[in-house]
Amino acid sequence: MTSFSVRALPGLPEVRPGDDLAKLIAAADPGLADGDVLLVTSKIVSKAEGRIMEATDREAAIDAETVRVVARRGPLRIVENRQGLVMAAAGVDASNTAPGTVLLLPEDPDASARVIRTGLREALGVDVGVIVTDTFGRPWRNGLTDVAIGAAGVRVLDDLRGGTDAQGNPLSATVVALADELAAAGDLVKGKAAGLPVAVVSGLPHLVGDTDPSSADGARAMVRVAADDMFRLGTSEAVREAVTQRRTVREFTDEPVDPGAVRRAVAAAVTAPAPHHTTPWRFVLLESAASRLRLLDAMRDAWIADLRGDAKSPESIAKRVKRGDFLRTAPYLVVPCLVMDGSHTYGDARRDAAEREMFVVAAGAGVQNFLVALAGERLGSAWVSSTMFCRDVVRDVLGLPAGWDPMGAVAVGHAATPPKERPAREAEAFIEVR
Repeated sequence: MTSFSVRALPGLPEVRPGDDLAKLIAAADPGLADGDVLLVTSKIVSKAEGRIMEATDREAAIDAETVRVVARRGPLRIVENRQGLVMAAAGVDASNTAPGTVLLLPEDPDASARVIRTGLREALGVDVGVIVTDTFGRPWRNGLTDVAIGAAGVRVLDDLRGGTDAQGNPLSATVVALADELAAAGDLVKGKAAGLPVAVVSGLPHLVGDTDPSSADGARAMVRVAADDMFRLGTSEAVREAVTQRRTVREFTDEPVDPGAVRRAVAAAVTAPAPHHTTPWRFVLLESAASRLRLLDAMRDAWIADLRGDAKSPESIAKRVKRGDFLRTAPYLVVPCLVMDGSHTYGDARRDAAEREMFVVAAGAGVQNFLVALAGERLGSAWVSSTMFCRDVVRDVLGLPAGWDPMGAVAVGHAATPPKERPAREAEAFIEVR
């Protein structure tokens, strides 16, 4: 049975910008041995590295350190910061620092840990692991705990996938956050107000060293990448994130699309507003390759006939038709349709035209909901208008009722490459105030 001990390290002076933390720790007679793990509170690392900022407005400092707002409630913000960490207030701290100043997190906590580890080896001749810690809140759990934001010479993750438990059951999803567990253990003896920013864990030498692959990238390896983060989107800010992350994708992988994800997106689509309490949307899901190709072939033939009727050259026709070839590579195709069921007939051309426009706007709102929901499912999509130019052909090929008007088509799939950045658009350029 493995046992270990955790103790706080007393005797450290107040840390100031430019201080060598390794020398300060060595001078405190830490009693370190090979295989120990040193847990260092990020506050003193930030102070030593001069990450102190004069800020009468802490909110401005948080803005400067924020990459993405994840959630907001009143003045509290959960954000992704420059280090890739998702935490409250971007890690900007106004405690244990002089009035009128705030502490920012270390620019590169893993590099900070490496510097401390190297310094201790040179000063004391010991091979220890170093973890830089900070305090995090957690979704679905009350209370705070320390986690690892930087690490050097420590196995940060223990990947048990592929093994079995004590009963012989296969482990398929178990990856233990060793560095976070060590950070939390150290927090029990450091304390938030006791002036003990460093702790030492002894008795776990198998976690220390440079040979384990999980330690190569430090604590950065513990940050879940966006593509694997099932909870990246959530609150009102996350809804806006989904809207801004929606991009037109024209290159797809051959990975199949989960039909359930598309149906969930349709469920979001039909919450759009509509006139007269109607439901003017229908979504035709082309899940088989045969149905997609049959429709696309018929549409291509109709388009070519139209272009020939416009006296376009064969070269021009070929170029135009090629633009739609990406639809053939999409593993899933959806044809949104407008139905006028429940619309009013006024017998007046102006009012009847306005009535149809209301339904068209409602259909567009449904399509937008659909596209945003697909983005929330981590699916790429591209809306194209082509079915609107050959509605009779689409209705005939798909066997749709005469009253269903195709409103374009949506290609759905997993993006083959990251979408290009959208040019910035200032909202004020599109606003008129009266």
